[in-house]
Amino acid sequence: MHIVIVVSIAIGALLMVNNIIRYIIFLRTTHDVLSAGNRRDRTRKYLALVLLIFFLLGYLYVAVFSEPDLLMAMILLWGSVFVMIVLTLMYGLLDTAKKRSIDIAEVLVGVIDARDPNLNGHSRYVQELTMCFYKHLPATMKKEINPVSLEYAALMHDVGKLGVPEAILNKPAKLNDEEWAVMRSHPKVGVKILKPLSTFDSVSDWILYHHERIDGKGYYQVKAEDIPLPARIIAIADTYSAITMRRSYKKPKSHEEAVEILKEVAGTQLDKDLVDIFLTIPKEELVACIPEKVRYEIDHDE
Repeated sequence: MHIVIVVSIAIGALLMVNNIIRYIIFLRTTHDVLSAGNRRDRTRKYLALVLLIFFLLGYLYVAVFSEPDLLMAMILLWGSVFVMIVLTLMYGLLDTAKKRSIDIAEVLVGVIDARDPNLNGHSRYVQELTMCFYKHLPATMKKEINPVSLEYAALMHDVGKLGVPEAILNKPAKLNDEEWAVMRSHPKVGVKILKPLSTFDSVSDWILYHHERIDGKGYYQVKAEDIPLPARIIAIADTYSAITMRRSYKKPKSHEEAVEILKEVAGTQLDKDLVDIFLTIPKEELVACIPEKVRYEIDHDE
């Protein structure tokens, strides 16, 4: 019987150590726009970690300084099993919520695209290009950016165009100064639309400044390192997408043509170091980012 008690407590303690490690990993994966929560939520998350550590210390105290019976050993063992099950459910629910959220976001983006034929598939294309780009970034840059937040910022970068009248979006001729001022306001409108979602505050500048130029001649005259790194990344994906997609006023250009254009604007419009990294991505990977609807249009034009 003594062996059963000792083994049960030992297994329970090991499971609790594993639970604490899994929970710490869980905390590190809940810093994005979907799961960060408010200050109260974050406090509760870290309080739960403190309690888990307290329970583990309780296991060690019971094992070393007391004489537990079989009932106590079973309570400690199955308590660890219960925490393990709860953590597994939490991981599953969070993963499901993220998948459903991206589906809802894509529906919203579809509404934006439907208002402007020139944007048909553009937002999803920028999202795919951005995440492909992220995979090729140096580890030091990756540490600065939460990939889930980056994905949502890329997908929602043009959400502000919901506030641009269709007459301007679909105007076949060149925009006049007044119309162009309205068009240039779409990053600010996008941030305003997302404002009720407090967790998006961390990416608002990424969306706001995705049309800024390295030389400071962008929408809001922010330049160089003052432009957030994610915004500079999205700007390159956005530019590549614009070059290679069909527009009502132009045919899509090839990958090779896009590469030459990116080289030309590197250091003035776009971050040169990031462009250099982007151009190391194999053509096949960039082509694989093209959404089906965009691929059809490109193939049709060809």
